[in-house]
Amino acid sequence: MSLGDSSMNTSIFLIIVLISGALAGLVWGSANLFLVEPYLDEAIGIENQNLFDSGEADDTLEFWIEYEGYRSWQKSGQILAGIILGTSIGSLFGIVFALSRNSLPGNDNIKKALILAGLMWFTIYFIPFLKYPANPPTVGEADTVVLRSILYLSFIAISGFGALIFYKISKRLNGKKKIISLIGYIVFISVLFFGMPENPDFVSAPMDLVNGFRIMSALTVSTYWIALGLILGILWNYFKPNKEVSSFT
Repeated sequence: MSLGDSSMNTSIFLIIVLISGALAGLVWGSANLFLVEPYLDEAIGIENQNLFDSGEADDTLEFWIEYEGYRSWQKSGQILAGIILGTSIGSLFGIVFALSRNSLPGNDNIKKALILAGLMWFTIYFIPFLKYPANPPTVGEADTVVLRSILYLSFIAISGFGALIFYKISKRLNGKKKIISLIGYIVFISVLFFGMPENPDFVSAPMDLVNGFRIMSALTVSTYWIALGLILGILWNYFKPNKEVSSFT
């Protein structure tokens, strides 16, 4: 990818991408703190009660002091974690936007960025989320955490690369023939969805808690993608970092 013939333009591009990801990550982390953390508190409360009932832990003042200190540390890092992860994902988003900007529909960069954010949200988040929905951290066996992570990340990678391949195919088709690539992706992702192994863990937590956690998690991630597309589009419109960025052909 060429970012133009000026190091200043490249610098502006990088700054815009990093700022967009960090600000969207700030929104994400803040939303998690207020919307998701209450469900985590409830889930961990159930786990603590199970520990007391089984005798693995004692319901003492020392336990709760240690617990509150640990949870306070976790919550204080929620926003920082959102910024770090948001910047990482935002960097990928910025590169894809720079490469595909001229091919995206829309008459300005804000619309283009929001459309791309929607496409990436759908292919690398929403579809994998439907297959492997988020669970509170106390749901699931510790022995299967690696397997579950591999399944989820594999689904994201395959879905993302599949979308890219069918996008490239659509660029080679004209007019109504482009629908062939869309149908191809639908068939591809359907086979992937039903062909991938199911989550190996049985959910024993109350389903109102699990479903509430999933809904709030999906809401905060969706908010991140909207914020990312909006912020990057606004900054791109204002600074116009590079008019010579290559596009997919």
